[in-house]
Amino acid sequence: MIPELLRKRPTLSFEVFPPKKDGELDAAYDVLNALGALRPDFISVTYGAGGSRSQKTVEIASYIQNQLRLTALAHLTCVGSTKSDLLRICRELEAARVSHILALRGDRPKDMPDEQYFSREFTYASDMVSFLKQATNLRIAGACYPEKHYECSSMEADLDSLKAKQEAGAEFLITQLFFDNGSFYRFRELAAKKGITLPVCAGIMPVTAARQLSSTVSLSGSSVPKSLSDLIAAYGERPEDMRKAGIDFAIRQILDLKRNHADGIHLYTMNRPKMAAEIVQAIGN
Repeated sequence: MIPELLRKRPTLSFEVFPPKKDGELDAAYDVLNALGALRPDFISVTYGAGGSRSQKTVEIASYIQNQLRLTALAHLTCVGSTKSDLLRICRELEAARVSHILALRGDRPKDMPDEQYFSREFTYASDMVSFLKQATNLRIAGACYPEKHYECSSMEADLDSLKAKQEAGAEFLITQLFFDNGSFYRFRELAAKKGITLPVCAGIMPVTAARQLSSTVSLSGSSVPKSLSDLIAAYGERPEDMRKAGIDFAIRQILDLKRNHADGIHLYTMNRPKMAAEIVQAIGN
């Protein structure tokens, strides 16, 4: 089980996303086979906004768990879900022998009317954690934000929300991606002072193309250190050099995190097994 493993030693894990179209499943399995060969401690599978690709999440998680024989962590969002929706998906996961989920509020779907949004059954991810802890036997992870969630008024308020997830029953945490390790170390210290004792996996996303950075920052709210901005300025117009430089930046981030005793490294692979393999080889896992 992931929580127990995290308390024994640092872990390495990957994140993948399910295919958007049914005809892309075979290609997704090829990606999973290649990533599985790297033998991570677990692989997480993302979830479409409002549950739009929930069935594919279940299928991919089942493949990881039962074919690759690796621990699968299925993402679940609650912003567009009812209790019965979540229970149905959880039963499907349990039937597939998937025993871990990452509980997320999720972003509001663009087509969700105000009336539905403000009357939803789960206001916060901690509400979902509490419900699933009582209604299922799943092991539950929570998300955290080294630079605070972009909707939160302050880091103090964000840490209060994180403490609520811990008290609701979350057993470990995975961070939003970040590019400045200093922000992660500050977050870790503040969380400890708040009484948050859960293991934390540090989320790392390699930036391998200049255009990737703006979309990544807009979605995550992560700040961009000067060292990364300089890298983009130097290599952004040379795709292959940019790819190598972006991977090297991620490797240096990970090695520093390992030296500073991060509980785990969670690599946002973007379904690119070759990139993941280069990083795994370089960091010595």
